[in-house]
Amino acid sequence: MRYPKLRELKEAITAFIKKPYTSKFPYEPHSPAKRFRGKPEYSNTGCIACTACALVCPARAIEYRDVVTRGKATRKMILHLDECHYCGQCSALCTTRDDNPPGIKHTTEFDLAGFDRAEMVSTTDEKELALCEVCGDVITAKAHLQWVAKKIGVLAFSNPTLFIASLKAMGFSEDISQAARDYMLRSDRIKVLCAKCRRKVTIEKF
Repeated sequence: MRYPKLRELKEAITAFIKKPYTSKFPYEPHSPAKRFRGKPEYSNTGCIACTACALVCPARAIEYRDVVTRGKATRKMILHLDECHYCGQCSALCTTRDDNPPGIKHTTEFDLAGFDRAEMVSTTDEKELALCEVCGDVITAKAHLQWVAKKIGVLAFSNPTLFIASLKAMGFSEDISQAARDYMLRSDRIKVLCAKCRRKVTIEKF
């Protein structure tokens, strides 16, 4: 029983002589550790709107909103900070976590108290979506397709959707894809298609 008392006495004397372990926040600024998981923030250049962060968020604090109109389809990622648990799953499992900058990462900002929950959000700019040329369903964001095509390199040529997405990113795919449709017997395969329509074109019509 004596040892714990002596240990407590030692800690009390040490704390009296040296600086305390705790900081003087909020009276003085506090600098968190380098790996501190503070406010998560999206990067407009790094995020490819693949929705991986929304799928792995245990608190369901991340949502995405797709707006599909007649001429344009866009997606916006939205993170509700008032519901976030700061577990780090979104940044740890982000598709572009190894890129610079990553799609989402934790900052050292922690003083996030406020009175309006509508302002406690971290969002991205609207990302243009790729739609199936047959049924019109959403496939994914065009930035996501371009990222995958760049990641796998020449293997992207084996997938017409990735191939055409790469060409569209370079700005001259319409002429090439039309020439391919005119040349190929199975021209319906040279289109940007969802998985369901790709199966119908490749297998059921074979």
